[in-house]
Parts: sequence; C-alpha cells; structure tokens
Amino acid sequence: MTTDPGSPARAHYAPGVPAEIVVPDHGVDGLLTEAAGRFGDRVALDFLGAVTTYAALEEQVDRAAGLLAAAGVRAGDRVALVLPNCPQHVVAFYAALRLGAVVAEHNPLAPPAEIQEQLDAHGATVVVAWENALDRVAPGGDRRDRTVWAVDLTAALPRRSRLLLGLPLPAARAQRAALRGPVPPGVRSWEADLRRAAPLPRTHPRPAGADLAVLLHTGGTTGTPKAVALTHRNLLANVAQGRAWVQGLREGAETFYAVLPFFHAFGLTLSLTFAVRIGATQVVLPKFDVDMVLAAMRRRPATFFPGVPPMFDRLAVAAQERGADLSSVRFAISGAMALDPQVARRWEALTGGLIIEGYGMTECSPVVLGNPFGPGRRPGALGLPFPSTDIRVVDPEHPAAEVPPGAVGELLVRGPQVFAGYDGRPEETAEVLLDGGWLRTGDLVRLDDGFVVLADRRKELIISGGFNVYPSQVEEAVRSMPGVSDVAVVGLPDGARGESVVAALVLEPGARVDLEGVRRWTHERLSHYAIPRRIAVLEELPRSQLGKVLRRKVREQLLD
Repeated sequence: MTTDPGSPARAHYAPGVPAEIVVPDHGVDGLLTEAAGRFGDRVALDFLGAVTTYAALEEQVDRAAGLLAAAGVRAGDRVALVLPNCPQHVVAFYAALRLGAVVAEHNPLAPPAEIQEQLDAHGATVVVAWENALDRVAPGGDRRDRTVWAVDLTAALPRRSRLLLGLPLPAARAQRAALRGPVPPGVRSWEADLRRAAPLPRTHPRPAGADLAVLLHTGGTTGTPKAVALTHRNLLANVAQGRAWVQGLREGAETFYAVLPFFHAFGLTLSLTFAVRIGATQVVLPKFDVDMVLAAMRRRPATFFPGVPPMFDRLAVAAQERGADLSSVRFAISGAMALDPQVARRWEALTGGLIIEGYGMTECSPVVLGNPFGPGRRPGALGLPFPSTDIRVVDPEHPAAEVPPGAVGELLVRGPQVFAGYDGRPEETAEVLLDGGWLRTGDLVRLDDGFVVLADRRKELIISGGFNVYPSQVEEAVRSMPGVSDVAVVGLPDGARGESVVAALVLEPGARVDLEGVRRWTHERLSHYAIPRRIAVLEELPRSQLGKVLRRKVREQLLD
C-alpha cells in the first residue's frame, strides 16, 4: 500500500498533509545553521534554567568542531558520545556531524562490558563521555589509546545552582555525586578545552545527504545487539515527514520537552533534529522525573511533548493530584509501545490538546506510521504510513506473498527513512533488507481501512517503559547466578509500563533464590530497565522437540 491520493490510508490524512515529501540535499548540520540564521536570538536550550540561544549554540558547535578537528577527527571517523541529555550532548552531536564524522550514540548507564563491546565494534578513537560514565568507557583508567573527553554536567547548570552544589551540606554532596564523578589521568576536560578551541573555518567541507551520520545501538529485528547505520538523508527524511504530519506547528514559537534520551532513535529525531528544524525552544532534562517536569512547566510551559506511555501516565496522575496546569501542551506524540486509551483520554482531558500514537523502529530513523492529528485518529491503532512511505503486509514465511486484505501478516516498509544497513554486518543486513528496499519489521499486523493495527510480535522482544529488552541477554545474566539451573525471560502485561520483565527460574536442588537476590546479581550486568521485576520458580521449562525453550509457553503458563 502506498500513500498516493487514491490509497485507503491517504483518505484519512489530516488536511494539508502531503502524500510525498522532498528530502533536503544537505547534511543534518545544516538544520542548526538554518535555525541560527532565522532564530538566532531565540532560546534553543533550557537546561534546568540555564539558557542557550541558537546563535550561541552555533558558536559553541563551531568551536567544538574545531576542537575535534584539532584532535584528528576527519570525515567518516566515528565519534562516540556516552552522555545523558544535556547541552554538551547537543554541541558534540552537531560538531561531529559538521566535520562529516559519524556519531556513535551510547547509553551512559549501560553495563561497562556492553559499552566496551560497542566501542570496539565501531572503532571510535574519540569519545565524549559524562564523568559518571568514565568507569564504563575507560575501566580502571584504561583509555585503550582513545582520546577521551570528560563532560562535567554541572558546568551547564545556572550559576546559582552551581553555587548551591558547592555548599557543605549532605543534600548538596548527594546531588554533586549524582552529577559528577572522578576523572582518571589522561582524560581531557571537554569544557576547559572548548573554551580554548578555535572555531572550525566556515569553508570546511560539509557532509552530503548520502554520507553516514549516526550509529544507534539496537537489537534490530533479530534481538542480537548491533549498530544501525543512518545516513544524513535518512534523518532529514524523517524530519521532513514529521514536519508535514504535524500541521499547525509554529516555526520559531514552540517549546519542546526533551525528556526522551538522545541516544535513543525516538529522542534523537524529535529533539536533536526535528525540534531544531522548526526553531523550537527545548527544555532539556538529564532524565525523566515528574517533579522536574512539573517544576519546568511552571517556568517554561511545553507546547509539544514527545514521550512514552508511562511518562504520560505518571505526569497526568501527578498533575491531577497536585492541580498542576498542563493546558499549554497542544501536541503530544507517544511511541515505543502501545498507548492505553485510558491514559490518552486522561491526558487530553488535562491538556485540552491532542495525543497520538506512532510506530517506528531504529532502522527507520525511526518513525514509519502515525495517527492523524485530529478527530480522525484511532486509539489503539499504530497509524497510517507517513508521507513517501510504502507498506506491505506479507506472509512471514514467504515475504514475497502479500496476505489477503484484513488478514494478519508481517509488516514490510519502504521509504527514504529506511536505514543504510547494520554497521559492518552485511549478512544480517541482507536478512532484513529485501529486493526493492523493503525492510522486514518482524511485527505482525493487519490493515483496517488503511490503518495499521498490531496483531502480535513475531520477535520475542520485551518493551518495558519504552525500552527494548532482549530476553536472551537477560537470561545470560540470570543464568550465571549461583543456584540457578535454567531460566526463561518473558514480558507480561504491566499497565502503562507496557510489559514487565519476568524471569522464570529452574533452581538447583536445595537452592533458594529471591527477587532481591536476582536484582542485585544483575545490577552490574544489565541496564536498569532490563533487570527482572518479577520472578517465578518452575519445576521445568517447556521445550520443543529439539530442546529449545518455548518462551511463548512460559508466558502462557505464567499468565495462567
């Protein structure tokens, strides 16, 4: 199915949304250049009250690009960012892209072994990392011949906040410890070096649309961790599609909340590119925290709020309890997992604005489908194909054959936002990218009058709080625990969170294992969102005739 004027999907587009978009023929760095030219005096970033205008942001990016170039970064080189949401993240992102380098994004709270494996795989020789992530980047101070810059998060705070953090009080010490960490010898200061750096000459060559821009780490459609390679054109296509989809946005007059992590495809596109494209002011928070969000709303009310369902649920409940005003939010986009209709109704009642669902995956930069902004939206549906996006619903065992209308099949997508492939993994790329540019999503859907409705997940991915959890990784961590003979990890329904990570254990004779022990054991081995929230002890795990654990059967057993 395509988005031509006669397609069932096109009939449901909101007024003014085109069937096709034009992708700019330049690099992502051009978004900031254009925004600074049009909205130089406008606040680009508000980080806990400290503001940076678009003109100042461009100036910082020019100096950061000069700093990276002086360190030997050239077009095509990989620059690793291991940072939470902060102004330094935005600056380093655009500085690397300005040079034509490739930004490799990393979760700063990921286990050390995972980050080391990723750094070794993509081969970055330059890393910009939060001080509290340095033990993951350079364990024991071993930089492995990489140039590493340490980012002091407190340097981006308002002056008053920095002074308060310096007070000899227990609360101040605790906050300092949460924001700062020790810096090993040989690691350079990002802030100190940036102050001394010379700007990159304006004549320096810029990247082209076909050049590689970003590496984002994901399990992809198979659950095996790998790096998704996105070009400048991929990212700019999704920006253009999003801009066309959300009619009514006022360029240079919107306030976005940047609470989704920048290292995640959803947060990267909505905050690092889309918001800059329209000259929005972004309220940047280092992590999602209800108190932080509501305090910021009093200072600088949001007009556009992208998030995942648990965020909207917690904010709506807190706002109701405290009488907080959310009426400034005209648009909200929910992604990464299904949105509970009850949560959507509560949010729209509190804000008076619209909240819609979308569907995407990292391999698609990431958005593929969206509900129309308006009365035509359908709660519970994934949405309609974005402009310039084609979809097919096919037999999962024979992807060349489409299923009958209304039948369940695997979703295939094609469009300018579809990725360039997995970095350094041509065989795995070939498994999901078919002839004609069609991407196998691994999700089972059906079509209902042009709308795509999720039927089931072909892959056994668990989506908890908007994060992808891969059962095999959790199982490996839990299986190494003393007393555990075998384990199967599944996702069980958990309200607004989506799914809860549950470990079904088979114990060794005489062993005793409790949830707290499992959580302690996996704390250093898994990201926080992948740590099991529940356990169940079984006598044995259901298996196939070939001996493979049947996670589906485990899930059914636990639900019963």
